[in-house]
Amino acid sequence: MRQLVIDTATEALSVALFTDGELTDFHHEIAGRGHAEKLIPIIAKMDNGGRADSIIVDSGPGSFTGVRVGLAAARALAYGWNVPLQGYDSLTLLAAMARASVDGTVTDPASELAVAITGGHGELFWRLFDPDTLAPQMELRSTPISLLAEELKTPVVYGSGAAALIDARGYGRAVPLHPDARHVPLMPKDALRDDMAPIYGRGADAVPLAARKG
Repeated sequence: MRQLVIDTATEALSVALFTDGELTDFHHEIAGRGHAEKLIPIIAKMDNGGRADSIIVDSGPGSFTGVRVGLAAARALAYGWNVPLQGYDSLTLLAAMARASVDGTVTDPASELAVAITGGHGELFWRLFDPDTLAPQMELRSTPISLLAEELKTPVVYGSGAAALIDARGYGRAVPLHPDARHVPLMPKDALRDDMAPIYGRGADAVPLAARKG
């Protein structure tokens, strides 16, 4: 049984191929841009063209373009190969990676696990998780860094937005992390979902002409 994992929702371009639960091939880079041009050639270079019995994809939050690129590729491959497709959210993967960063546990098991990633227009996508179960403790939010610096008091923050938040706050510890497809098995099984709607985390930047005033 082979499983292909695609993660392009953030600055990371990450693809992993598992065979019977074992990692057999992967590509991971902090690409920033160019996901659309790079993704399919990367998959094509994998064993047997990355052909798998199922596909899992990061459906957000992250950049609008990155989320769309990953979902479009995953849907096309799932259709072409006639295999099932499931999605997960980037913040849950990062929470799972954070929990496993110190011998399988977070530094303080009694604290909330805070994850923040780069959003748009000076905002961060963020969420708090239970460090034992990884159950989300709140709804996903997108908040300006200056406001989040006043609101979020958790001493350790994980994710690509952690450093900016800690700098703005003036205290605490930032642990930079980007979603890595190799670590999807760290997530709880119920983190995978069949609903493939993209998780953008905030409204579109562009406003339809009909909705503009004046």
